[in-house]
Amino acid sequence: MAGALHGVRVVDFGQYIAGPLLGMLLADQGADVIRIEPPGGPRWDTPANATWNRGKRSVTLDLKVAADLEVAHQLVAGADVLVENFRPGVMERLGLGPAVFADANPGLVYCRLPGFAADDERAALPAWEGVVGAATGAYLGGLEGGGAGERAIFTAVPISSSYAAFLGAATIAAALVEREASGHGQVVEVPLFDATFTAIGLRGLKVQTTPPGPPRRASAWVRQYPCQDGRWVQFHAANSRFIRQFAKAAGIEDWAADGLLDPLRVSSEPALGRLLGERMQALFLTRTAQDWEDLVNAAGTPAAICRESAEWLQHPHARATAMVVEVDDPTFGRTLQPGITPRLDGTPGELRGHAPLPGADTAAVRAEVRSLERPPRPDARPLSAAGPLAGIKVLDLCIILAGPTCGRTLAEFGAEVIKIDQPDREGGVAFHNDVNRGKKSLLLDLRKPEGLDVFWTLLADADVVVQNYRAGAIDRLGVGYEAIRQRRPDIVYASLNCYGHGGPWEGRPGWEQLAQAATGMQARYGGDQGAVLQPFPVNDYGTGILGAYAVMLALRHRQRTGEGQHVRSALAYTACTLQSAFLMDYEGKTWDEPRGREALGSGPLQRLYRASDGWFFLGARSWAELAAAGLPTAEAALEEVFASEPARKWTARLAAAAIGAHEAITVDALMADPWVVAHGLAVTREHEGLGLVTTNGPGQRMSRSAVVPGAPASLPGADARAVLEARGLGDRIERLVRSGALTIEATS
Repeated sequence: MAGALHGVRVVDFGQYIAGPLLGMLLADQGADVIRIEPPGGPRWDTPANATWNRGKRSVTLDLKVAADLEVAHQLVAGADVLVENFRPGVMERLGLGPAVFADANPGLVYCRLPGFAADDERAALPAWEGVVGAATGAYLGGLEGGGAGERAIFTAVPISSSYAAFLGAATIAAALVEREASGHGQVVEVPLFDATFTAIGLRGLKVQTTPPGPPRRASAWVRQYPCQDGRWVQFHAANSRFIRQFAKAAGIEDWAADGLLDPLRVSSEPALGRLLGERMQALFLTRTAQDWEDLVNAAGTPAAICRESAEWLQHPHARATAMVVEVDDPTFGRTLQPGITPRLDGTPGELRGHAPLPGADTAAVRAEVRSLERPPRPDARPLSAAGPLAGIKVLDLCIILAGPTCGRTLAEFGAEVIKIDQPDREGGVAFHNDVNRGKKSLLLDLRKPEGLDVFWTLLADADVVVQNYRAGAIDRLGVGYEAIRQRRPDIVYASLNCYGHGGPWEGRPGWEQLAQAATGMQARYGGDQGAVLQPFPVNDYGTGILGAYAVMLALRHRQRTGEGQHVRSALAYTACTLQSAFLMDYEGKTWDEPRGREALGSGPLQRLYRASDGWFFLGARSWAELAAAGLPTAEAALEEVFASEPARKWTARLAAAAIGAHEAITVDALMADPWVVAHGLAVTREHEGLGLVTTNGPGQRMSRSAVVPGAPASLPGADARAVLEARGLGDRIERLVRSGALTIEATS
C-alpha cells in the first residue's frame, strides 16, 4: 500500500538542517518532494545531505534569473506543500511569499521554519543552530553534570533544528487534515526558537508558590555506573518491582536488612542514600558493562550500555528493527542511515531511493512543470476558530513523557483528549502538569471488569487510542490493537515505546535515559568524563510529536478511505533522527563531531566564547566577516578580545554587522523573558491546589486554524463525573467507586 502522503507534492526550498530534515520526514511517508537547489549545490555541503535528501527529486534553479523563478512559481502553483527555512522576508523578496499564491493555489500549505519569528526583534539575526541553542538555554547546565552559571557546554545534537522539523511535520499533517474538510490551505510557521520550548518541557515547569528547593540528588537506582571494563551502563530501577528483580539477580537481597532496598527510606534519609550509592558503585565495578546489560535485562529491570553511535549503527537490534538501514548513495557508496520514523502499518512509508545528485532531475522537472495540473479551487469558507482536529476524540492511556506528549500535541490542535491513568500507579501521575494540559483526567482501573466496561463505552465514540506500554503489557490488559480493532476497525491506534517495534529488545522497558545511552547520545555528551544526559529529554518529547504526526497522517487516510490503522513511534527511532547530522557510516567516515564536557562548538567560527560576564555563541560564515567587523581572525585572539567586554555588548556589535551571535542564557531566564511570555511560549496559569504554575506553550502557529496550549491540567481524576455523565454513565459512578475501578477524589 502506498504511503500516507502518496499523491502529495512538496516543493522543498530548505537548506542546512531544519528544512531538509522536514522534507525527508514527508518524503519517507510517500510525498513527492521536489528539492530546489541553488547553483553550486546546497548551502551546507555535509554527508548528512545523503540522509536528509533521500527519496527526493533535485532541481537546480537560480531564483534571481527570471526563467528559473518562473519554473519555481509553476511548481509551487501546482504543489500541496511548500517548505522553506529562510529568515523572515527572504521568500517575499524573491517573489515567492505566501501572498503570491493566495489566489493561484489557495489549497497550498505553506510551511515556514525561520530561526526567529517575523514578530521577534531577532528576526533578521542569522539563526545558526548554535545561536538558537544559546538563546534557549541548551548550553548552560544539563539534567546532570553541572555547568550552570559557570561553564557553557555545547551539544552536537541539533535540538532546535530537529524540533522545528518535527513540529513542522506535525503541523503540516494537521493542516492537511483540515484541508480535507475545507479545501483550504494555510500558512504554518514553526520558528526554531519557538519549537525548542517543546524540547525544554519539564525543565521549564515552575510552581510559582513553591520556593526553590535544594538541588535534586540523583537516585542511586537511576544512574550511570562505570563497570569493570571501563565502560558505563545506564541503570534504571525506577520502581520497587524493578529494585526487587535487580536485587535478586545481583545477589544483594541481604541489603534489605540495612534499608537499602526501600526507595522511600533511601530518598528521605541522605546518609542511607550515600551508602547505597557507594555500594552500587562498587557493585558495578565487579562485572563488565555487557555482563550487566545482559543480567539486568534478563531480570526484567532496565539497563543499557552507554554505547558510541558507531556501535549502535551496527547493533543487531538497530538493524533488525530497520531503525538503521542501508542505502546505496551515489557519492558515499553503501551508507548506514537512520530509518523511517514514524511507522504506519496500513500506509507504510518507504525509502524510495538515495539522495539525488544536486540538479539531477532538473531537465525532467522542467519538462514536467509545463503539464502540471493545478489543484482544484476550494469553496470560499470563513476562517475557523476551531483547531484542525476539532471533533476528534482521543483516549490517552500513556505514562511519563513521550506518550502523554502525543496526546497533548493532539489536544493543541483541537482534539478532545481523555487521559486515563491507573489509580494506584507507584509515583502517581508523573509530570501531570507538564504533559496533561488540555486533557480531561480519569483515574480508571482497566484491570477490573467494571473499569474495562467503562473503557469500551468510551471507545464507542473515540477516533484515536494512544498507549506507550511495553510489548505485551497492553494486550494483557485486554486493550491491545487487535482487541480494539475487533470493535472499532476504523480506529487509529498509536503505540509508542523505547526500543522500537520488533527485534530482540522490543519487550524491554525503557525511558529517555536508556534511549540516550543505547544510541550514543550520552557517550558523546559526556566524552572522556563518562556518560552524561543531554540538556533536555529530547527523545521523550520528540517521540510524542512524531507519534502525533503519525496519528494525523492516519486520520487523513481515514478521511479518504474510512480505514483505521496501527501507527508506531519509539524513543530510539527519534534518537537516531535527532543525530542524523552525523549518525551515518560509510567507507572513510570520520567521527569528528564535537563531544565531551569541554566542547564549545564545531570550530572557531561556530562556538561558544566567554565574555567578561558570561558566555555567548558566535555564528559566523567566514573570517572575512569578522575582519570586516574589526575583529581578529584567529581563535586565540578572539578569546582574548571577547573576554574583555560583556556578552551583550558583543552580541549587539556582531548583530549590527549581520553576524549571528546570542548570549547563552539559562532556562529560568528564558521562561521569564517578556517576549516569550507575551507570545505564549511560557504560560503561567492557576492550577487547582497548586496556585500559579508556569509551563511551556506550543511552538507552532497556523494562519487559518487555532493552536492552543489547552486548559491547565486538572487534578488527576477530577473530570470523571463530567466525562462519564456525558456518555450516559452517571448512574454507575458510585458503584464504580465502591468497586475500586474508578477514583474521583481529586489528588495532586
